[in-house]
Amino acid sequence: MQRIAHPHPALLEAGIRFRPFRAGRPLPAIAAKVASPPYDVVSRDEAAELARGNPFSFLHVIRAEIDLPPDTNPYDPAVYAKARQNLDLLFREGTFERDPAPVVYVYELTWQGRSQTGVVGCLHIDDYASNAIRKHEHTRPDKEDDRTRHVLTLNAHAEPVFLAYAGQPFITRLTSTAQEAAPLFDFEADDGVRHRVWRVKDPGPFVDGFRRVDPVYVADGHHRSASAVRAGQERRKANPKHTGDEEYNWFLGVLFPAGQLRILPYHRVVRDLNGLSADEFLTRLRIVGGLEPTTTPLPDRPDVFGIRLGDAWYRLSMDPELIDARDPVRSLDASVLQEQVLGPILGIQDVRTDKRIDFVGGIRGVPELERRVASGEAAVAFAMHPVTFAQLMTVADGGGIMPPKSTWFEPKLRSGLFVHALD
Repeated sequence: MQRIAHPHPALLEAGIRFRPFRAGRPLPAIAAKVASPPYDVVSRDEAAELARGNPFSFLHVIRAEIDLPPDTNPYDPAVYAKARQNLDLLFREGTFERDPAPVVYVYELTWQGRSQTGVVGCLHIDDYASNAIRKHEHTRPDKEDDRTRHVLTLNAHAEPVFLAYAGQPFITRLTSTAQEAAPLFDFEADDGVRHRVWRVKDPGPFVDGFRRVDPVYVADGHHRSASAVRAGQERRKANPKHTGDEEYNWFLGVLFPAGQLRILPYHRVVRDLNGLSADEFLTRLRIVGGLEPTTTPLPDRPDVFGIRLGDAWYRLSMDPELIDARDPVRSLDASVLQEQVLGPILGIQDVRTDKRIDFVGGIRGVPELERRVASGEAAVAFAMHPVTFAQLMTVADGGGIMPPKSTWFEPKLRSGLFVHALD
């Protein structure tokens, strides 16, 4: 096996703090049954159906309302108590075990012939507060409240945050070396994604390697990271002997090289045409760009939108003079669509609160947009071009916020493979 040397101390910089942890995790033989989609990508009914007949599913922990009457408010105290009960049961019955010593893990996801390989460990909440861990989305207070309460009731982070960083050759060599051994977990989920995990008993080189990484970016999991910070701060207030190094100061994350990640588009559907006829709507669109029928609805470049109206697709190419190319946020397709179409033509002023608009992740694709329009659930659908990670980093580095529902990362991490206790 190739020997990986530590980087020379002179090369180490004040990057992010990263450290190993004593993971709570499923036994390898049962990992595939435990692993579940993240809490926020399935509805209650979808979660209940996925977990049906599978008492090991981690959805019983992250969406514990599925084990309570269907009319239970998802924020009812009983939901959090049930989540704690279900997590305790996994440990008590031997489905889960806890590592005897702190380690890190290497986590590879392979989908459609592409792989991305991350490192699983803990990051410090103060790096989040100082913006060494950068954000690009606003969070909703109700969702923050929910996940903060979930963390504190479980006394654990049940799901990791998905983070990205500019690739480091040293860390890549470390992950490659770890992958020479037999994996601890190796299974294909029902969505066709293969998940492989390796345990690394010597975390020192990874800790040193991430000292050279600054910044890192929250790719997926803004509410989880914000809630981890809030939970840590609450635990600090309750501890008169707080030092800053207690386990509650650290939260669970998986860090991937940005160049390996795949961002899919986040499409839009709108319930009605704001009182316009189909012909009137098309006439208004021709004012803001070139409009033509198309048989290829997915845009091949930015500033172009596929539009589903009735049983036809159109291609809208925006007028360049209407786009502020100097502004990294306003020049994004989601912003352009909002400023030129959704707001002035369809009367949608705030996509966060307007119930007339909905969003379709790129994994569901064009067929879902066509279905929504054909069923009457939506009057019009907009197929978007995906943003790039370079655009995301530019916005985050400038302290900006991406438009809502701008990025859909795929494949998703599976929940239930790692749990981080707060003490």
